[in-house]
Amino acid sequence: MIRVLQLIVDNTSGVLSRISGLFSRRGYNIESITAGITADPRYTRITIVTSGDEDILEQIEKQVGKLVDVRDIRVLETHDSVFRELVLIKVKVGDDKRQTLISICEVFRSSIIDITKDSMIIELTGDQSKINAFIEMLSDYEILEIARTGIAGLRRGSEGVIYLND
Repeated sequence: MIRVLQLIVDNTSGVLSRISGLFSRRGYNIESITAGITADPRYTRITIVTSGDEDILEQIEKQVGKLVDVRDIRVLETHDSVFRELVLIKVKVGDDKRQTLISICEVFRSSIIDITKDSMIIELTGDQSKINAFIEMLSDYEILEIARTGIAGLRRGSEGVIYLND
């Protein structure tokens, strides 16, 4: 099973290291992890995609929730959340295939952010299935490099917004 956890943590040095260290010590798997400051600079939002059976996922939630820096932990369910990932892909492409690649990029609403005589860097944002489908469409090209950010997510609507008061 896959679970997406959203953490609100104190914006202090080493907080990400302490969280990832817990996963490492306990042998839990991290599929992806993203972190960024919130609207309140005292806090950071961390989105962790993890996997395991139901017992392991419950243990992960309990153990992470016990960490001192963690102010709130929530499971983001697919039916009431929005998830996005960013990917940068460097593709080797010559003049003969360049226009076809540009057409593929247009269909997926991606952006070409760098171009040289023998390569292009493409930026795409979307859910994982869109990104995976785009990468599959590039099978006729030589992918030189890929950089993926991992999933960022938020719950839909204004219910459940976390307000922290110190």
